[in-house]
Formats: sequence, structure tokens, C-alpha cells
Amino acid sequence: MKALATGRVVILGAGLAALTAALRLAPRPVLLISPEPLGQGASSAWAQGGVAAAMDPSDSPEAHAEDTLRAGAGLVDAAVAHLVTAAARDEIIDLTDLGAPFDRTATGGYVLSREAAHGAARVVRVKGDQAGAEITRTLVAAVRECASVQVLEGVLATGLQMTGDRVSGVRLALTSGSEEILLTAPAVLLAAGGSGGLYAVTTNPPRISGQAIGMAARAGAVISDPEFVQFHPTAMDVGIDPAPLATEALRGEGAHLLNRLGERFMLAEHPDAELAPRDVVARAVYRQSQAGLRPALDTRACLGPRIVTDFPAVAGACAQAGIDPACAQIPVAAAAHYHMGGVETDADGRTSLKGLWACGEAASTGLHGANRLASNGLLEALVFAGRCAGSIAAEIPMGDTAPVSLPALAHAALPDPALVLRLRQAMTAGAGVVRDATGLTRCLHEIAAIEASQPDCAPLLNMTVTATLIAAAALERRESRGAHCRSDYPQTEGQTGTRSRLTLDQALALRPCLEETP
Repeated sequence: MKALATGRVVILGAGLAALTAALRLAPRPVLLISPEPLGQGASSAWAQGGVAAAMDPSDSPEAHAEDTLRAGAGLVDAAVAHLVTAAARDEIIDLTDLGAPFDRTATGGYVLSREAAHGAARVVRVKGDQAGAEITRTLVAAVRECASVQVLEGVLATGLQMTGDRVSGVRLALTSGSEEILLTAPAVLLAAGGSGGLYAVTTNPPRISGQAIGMAARAGAVISDPEFVQFHPTAMDVGIDPAPLATEALRGEGAHLLNRLGERFMLAEHPDAELAPRDVVARAVYRQSQAGLRPALDTRACLGPRIVTDFPAVAGACAQAGIDPACAQIPVAAAAHYHMGGVETDADGRTSLKGLWACGEAASTGLHGANRLASNGLLEALVFAGRCAGSIAAEIPMGDTAPVSLPALAHAALPDPALVLRLRQAMTAGAGVVRDATGLTRCLHEIAAIEASQPDCAPLLNMTVTATLIAAAALERRESRGAHCRSDYPQTEGQTGTRSRLTLDQALALRPCLEETP
């Protein structure tokens, strides 16, 4: 394997967390590695709702933290919740100063939306449902102009390099298609997204399939709460992969969920009906789908033609699917949307491995618990990107500013599409919205078979490792809590739960051998 060295801090990722960290590290030299053109293919760029922050004088960071704790079903780290919500206002001001075009009122205040499980309207938005795209565009422009940041696009990280007990670099290859190069570096920041693509129906960009978590786990990192995968209740069920998202803000505006019989089924599920916590709504939508009742979102009365101007991303996706939401309901399904678990970090983004930091959806900071509060994802990415940058700057000496020049790279060995499809189907069937021991055991057996079918493909191995961690932790958690629902263990064991912490070796010990019958 060819080897290069750099004095730059290496950041893996191209979304909100990675871009923010690169800017916060300036003038320290940074190398930002992105599989796609900068800003594309990142989940945060697809985010519709916005950034949760207590910007209204009648609201407070404390109230925001309490909502976060309540939604997280007994697993949220209270200190982290208060830390993040207290920083939210400054993050919005910083983005505004950078040029993010947040929606403003006639008097100059921020337009605020209310989303599920929030006790107040506190989601700061851009052009209705364009927050992720517009904030990402603002950050990309700033990164392009930042002299201390070098960007490498079209390059895929396939693994982390260990020297003793420290992460000392990354293994790289081209994304288009098996020789790798080893790039050693003084520090690595993992900000490369979640794992929605491990499921058959997801709202995430195609490449977001557990690669980041898998790389860290293969290197020996502790992974926390991997069983907690958030399923968004209103992905558009229109035969498009990934599934377009019908933002939760639509329900905040008064949209109703109906089945094909015309029944508003959420009224019987929760006092807050459509604004119940996401896990409650997702399971209700899932049950309607399983019963053949074809759930749909009805925006006609609350928005009508205004949906085109107020929610252009939703309207555009509807148009692509041949639906006029001003006149017709939008078919919906529960889809893998956000991974609450990930690489365990402390309050400054340090992982269990020296030299490795993590932020964004790849990380598990303790903020989300068993059920992420709506629009806290972008907020967490911003806050922890800054905390990672501060921690790295304090611990890692300033490196050289020489740009990295990669030699000709071979194309990465790509996963067999048929195996990826098998993996997505296995995860949906066994580790999806509702789980039980039989399904999870069968799922783990299938993951092992898929892995054995293409054993030398690092990108596939990163995916199967993350899938194994999700299913193994779900098998071990013999209760239902938040987004983790066990039909064979429907009760929640106590108001306050215990977070999962496991390594890959511990997860593999729970996976059946291929010779065993699941």
C-alpha cells in the first residue's frame, strides 16, 4: 500500500458538521475529504425542517432541554442537552452572520416553526423547507474561500489506520469504482453521516449507509446506542429511492394523517395526535401500512396551493411523483431517517480511540437518547463541530500547511449491488420499526452471509459492521424504549434507562455462525 503523510487535520465528511469544523479550525491547516462534490450527498443538505433553537423571548434553552429530555425516553444525557440548547442561539447568530438566509419576520425576527414534541415554536427555517440546502450552500462557499482548508473530492475513506492505541491515519480510494493509499495525519475527525441506507426505505442520500460508524468500530472504537434508529413517519411512499421527505413542519402547520378509509388515525394514538413524538407517529404509520390501509398526509385544508411557495422541496417531490398536494393526499411510509447511536464521544467530541474525534450523525454524544427531538440533529452537528475543533486545536500541535497531492489512485472495490439490496431488505425485515428476537437473530445470520459473499470489500464491510452493531444491540435490549420497539418485550423497564455501549467484538459474539440455523 502506498503511503503519504500530512500535517493537516483530516476531516472525513462534507455535511454541516464537517464544513463547520473545518471553518472553526481555521487557520489550522485542514484536509476535508468528500466522496461527492462538496456539499452534495450529505444528509444535512437534505434536511427540511431547520435548526432547533430558543429564539423567541417567551422560550428558553432550559425549556428546549426539557423537551429534549422528554422526547429521549430516559436515555438523554441531561448535561449534554443543557450544553447544546444553551449554545443554540449563538449558532443561529453565527450562521446568520455568515450569510445563511433564514426566514425573517417583517420586524426582523426569525420565523419559527413548531415540530413534534416541542413545547414551543423554535425551529429556525429557510425558505420553508430549504434549511439544510441553504445552510450547506452558505458553509460550502465559506469553506471554498478559507485558505487553511484543502478539499479533496471524489475520494472515499475505506478504513482507519491504527498505530498502537492511536488512530494515525486513513485509507483512501477513489469513489468510482482496489488498491488503497494510506494517508497518515496527526488527527482525524469523523463527520461522515449516519446509516439510513442500510434500510430498504430511507430518506438519506444514497451513500449514507453506515460507513463512518463501521470504520470506527473496525478500528476498535466504542459504539453507543446503535439500536436506536429513528424512522421518519412521513417519507413519501411514491416508489422513489431514496424516499422524498414530507417534512414534519407540514404537521406543525396543521396537516393530518389519514388512512384510505378517511380515518384520522393519530387521534386514537396520542393526545398530541400528529405532533406526537416521532417514534409514536412512525409506529402508527407502519401499522397502517402493514394493515393495507395506505396512510397519507393531507395538506389540502391547512395549506392548499400555499404548499408550492411555503414548502417548495415537498411540492417539487410531489410534482415528480405526479401528485398535486393542493388537491390530493400524499402517500407516506415510515423510513429510516436518523441514527441516534454512533461512535461514542465525550462532551468535546473525543472518541474512545486516541487521535479520533467524531461529530454529526456518526457520533453518539448523549443528546438524542432513544428518540431524537425534531431538528436537534443540525443543532448538534453545529455545536459539536465547534467543540471538536476546539478540542483538536488544544491537543494537536499546528501542522504544516503543504497541500496533499495524492498519487494516481485505484478505484475502490464497490459492493455488489445485489448484496446491498439483500442487506437493506434484511435490516428492514429484522431490525426495522418493530423487532423481535427471532427476526433479529435471522437478520444477524443474513448479515454474516452477505459479508462472507464479498469479504475483501471494505465499503461493504463497513456497512455490515454497522448493521451488525444495530441488530446485536437491539437483540440485547430486552425492552421497548423510544424508537426501539420489541414486540416480544413491549414494556419499558423504568423511566430512566441505560445506554448501550459495545465494541465490534462484543457485537460479533452475538452473531450466529453461518453454520447455525437462525
